[in-house]
Amino acid sequence: MARILVVEDNALNIKLFCDLLNAHGHETEPVTDSREALDAARKFKPDLVITDIQLPYVTGIELMELLRADEELKDVPIMAVTAYSAAGDDERIRAAGAQAYVSKPISVMRFAETVDQLLEGGRLVEGSNHSSQ
Repeated sequence: MARILVVEDNALNIKLFCDLLNAHGHETEPVTDSREALDAARKFKPDLVITDIQLPYVTGIELMELLRADEELKDVPIMAVTAYSAAGDDERIRAAGAQAYVSKPISVMRFAETVDQLLEGGRLVEGSNHSSQ
């Protein structure tokens, strides 16, 4: 179905995300070192990027800004995943270029629905099940 780049430094989380996406027929490219994520995206040419926000070296926010500044990748939808959801996070994450974000621990159903909607061109808000585009 779709090619999805997954950027996550936690081995258990990246396995969970990739296993779930693979089970839904997607091809995944896991990246555990955020310093390699932009090059991996250029080579893999994903239909969707899923990135953790709290990453060492290059944060998820910085990665999203790099993706948005790249001519070949600027239109690829981004889903951010974060363990820390505080007031103002939605605006900060969206300003960096994400179309959606989900909080950890993830709901498998919400994760899968969000991926499907982003691949269909929808723009999502945390906690909603509809497109806000």
